[in-house]
Amino acid sequence: MKRTVIAAALLAATAFANAAAPASDTTIVLVHGAFADGSSWSKVIPILEAKGYKVVAVQNPLSSLADDVAATQRVVDAQTGKVVLVGHSWGGTVITQAGTSDKIKALVYVAAFAPSEGEATANLGKDYAVPPGIATLKADAGGYLWLPTESVAQNFAPDVTPAEKKLIAATQGPIAAKAFGDTTTVAAWKNKANYYIVASKDRMIAPELEQAFAKKLNATVTTLPTSHVPMVSQPAKVAEVIIAAAQR
Repeated sequence: MKRTVIAAALLAATAFANAAAPASDTTIVLVHGAFADGSSWSKVIPILEAKGYKVVAVQNPLSSLADDVAATQRVVDAQTGKVVLVGHSWGGTVITQAGTSDKIKALVYVAAFAPSEGEATANLGKDYAVPPGIATLKADAGGYLWLPTESVAQNFAPDVTPAEKKLIAATQGPIAAKAFGDTTTVAAWKNKANYYIVASKDRMIAPELEQAFAKKLNATVTTLPTSHVPMVSQPAKVAEVIIAAAQR
């Protein structure tokens, strides 16, 4: 009887250790999209860290797909253990190209583009109506696209507080227009576990296109009634999906 109790205790301890291991051995790498920077994840990061995960937010230069992929891969390469790679919006194209490392256990797309190899982001929505926010884009003399403050409030992030809308507008990262014409050469999602968050009230990417991406990826799908920035308006729900991917 005593040996049975000891064996059961050892088994329980081993199971607990194995269950706890993913948090200590998994890094969450967050990749922002266009018209944003790493601070777009500021509400999600503390939730993930409270669960014991190391979290790193990539700062994309937004100058080309190749430059953003290089920035993301540098962060992934610097990690030990496994990585869950998360991309928002344009960041979905980035993780599709950058997410081929054996370190990466899952990809999480948050209201994001998910091209196949040989596709350019600019062509992905051609069969859908132009989203309201895209119609408001402005270009500067250097060919970088940005969103007017009023469009941030009306189209990019209409479901966050007025103060958050102003902060998003002030910290937005303009993106080189030519980046949307850059084509992927791989589709990392073909060999990874995939999760997709559809933002059903998105005014930057058609929700129907997001649903099509999720189906193509055979992803585990979560639909949230949010704008293009569910990580700001529903951070706990976004964190839940990321944690599920990390706990695979």
